[in-house]
Amino acid sequence: MLNTTTGELVLGIVGTGLMGRGIAQISAQAGIDVWLFDARAGAAEEARTAVAATLDTLAAKGKLDTAAVTAAVARLHVADALADLAGCRVVIEAIVENLDAKRELFRQLEDVVGDDCILATNTSSLPVTAIAAACRLPGRVGGFHFFSPVPLMKVVEVIDSVVGEPWVGDALSGLARRIGHRPVRASDTPGFIVNHASRGYLTESLRILGEGIARPADLDRIMRGAGFRMGPCELLDLTGLDVSQPVMESIYNQYYQEPRYRPSPITRQRLAAGLLGRKTGRGFYTYADGKAQPVPEETIPPAGATPMWVSRRDPDRRKQVLALVEASGAPVDDGETPGAESVCIVLPIGHDATTAALAEGLDARRTVAVDPLGLARHITLMTTPITLPTIRDAARAALGNAGLPLTAIHDSPGFVAQRVLAMIVNIGCDIAQQRIATPDDIDGAVTLGLGYPQGPLAFGDALGPRTVLDILDTLHAFYRDPRYRPSPWLIRRARLGVSLLTPEN
Repeated sequence: MLNTTTGELVLGIVGTGLMGRGIAQISAQAGIDVWLFDARAGAAEEARTAVAATLDTLAAKGKLDTAAVTAAVARLHVADALADLAGCRVVIEAIVENLDAKRELFRQLEDVVGDDCILATNTSSLPVTAIAAACRLPGRVGGFHFFSPVPLMKVVEVIDSVVGEPWVGDALSGLARRIGHRPVRASDTPGFIVNHASRGYLTESLRILGEGIARPADLDRIMRGAGFRMGPCELLDLTGLDVSQPVMESIYNQYYQEPRYRPSPITRQRLAAGLLGRKTGRGFYTYADGKAQPVPEETIPPAGATPMWVSRRDPDRRKQVLALVEASGAPVDDGETPGAESVCIVLPIGHDATTAALAEGLDARRTVAVDPLGLARHITLMTTPITLPTIRDAARAALGNAGLPLTAIHDSPGFVAQRVLAMIVNIGCDIAQQRIATPDDIDGAVTLGLGYPQGPLAFGDALGPRTVLDILDTLHAFYRDPRYRPSPWLIRRARLGVSLLTPEN
């Protein structure tokens, strides 16, 4: 097995764009000699100059020692031809995302490097096995997928192809650790870990948007309240629909139209209209000078005199809601059943406001629902289709003056955050169930690669596997859509009462 963790190592990088430069920088900083090659004349030298300038900037800011910068730059070499990579022990390609181009490059490299040289592909979407299968020695080919910007995104997916030798993944994992990144090991499946796991956040949010449950700004406000740095519509605008939509469609089709990954016609239509996001000045938001123009929120009036009655079915969360009502100064109806003039507040998990009102024998015209799972940071208020406007406004006034942001939405099983989080957890569970990656690597990849506040399995444990299963079962029964069918990984661990991070024995 090639020792990539210590000692002398010569690394080749083919393709000196943004990704290639980032890989070169962190490798040279880690004491590795790097040879840069690009098919475009002069591009490799430009990359070396750019990396040197980046390192000098870091030194000027006091983030790197000057001597370390000098040593790192000295380790960067320009290859005038592929033949100059003959002495490399590992070659990473970071060229155009085209299967034929990558296959042809690897065939050429096999005529240059030794038989024990690892050939690694930085592909983000192509099957590593399909690249390896075109090689004379397919077992030495592995996936080595970095994220941009490479020096800041401290995770790399190490992908084992169907025909790959285990030692190759081991060596690439060692190399990742040496250059300061966390390796997460994945089998060769569409989207690997990160792009696969991210389906829940975007596709379920778009499904909610498509049902008219909430506006883009409402979705974003709620999911930021759930701990995410950016809401789904903000994220799509930042990435650009010309990038996001093909990825959504590719993973959906590579999994033979798996309903969990079904894209939304909303983004296909907006892509056709050129509403790409920040880069075009208009997406889900309008942008001026690169900044999103604010979407005004509804003004919340002072709390009135209408009493608030809160369902007694969940005593602990009832206390939380009552505390919010009392903090706003609104009166409380503490009766066993609501008075004729009271607002009826229900606290459903998985169900919509209509179902919750009917289950408790309440007047749906006077009923609103509050998401009981997000009361610490954000209040989501849901109405039935026949909730009276006066009742809705009274509830908004009573809850919206308690010191927390409040967003009102239309009727939906599972609210917004419940639905999105349940889908994130379920897809993470299915990645574990398919043995694509270990539970620990799934959560590590998602937190480092996507910036989620927790990995999908840790999210599930925080909510409670039984709670997540109940939400999915309710969504599945309500919509009769197989996208909401629970993963066997989730079902078994919920029944056993154990953590979703518990691996198979």
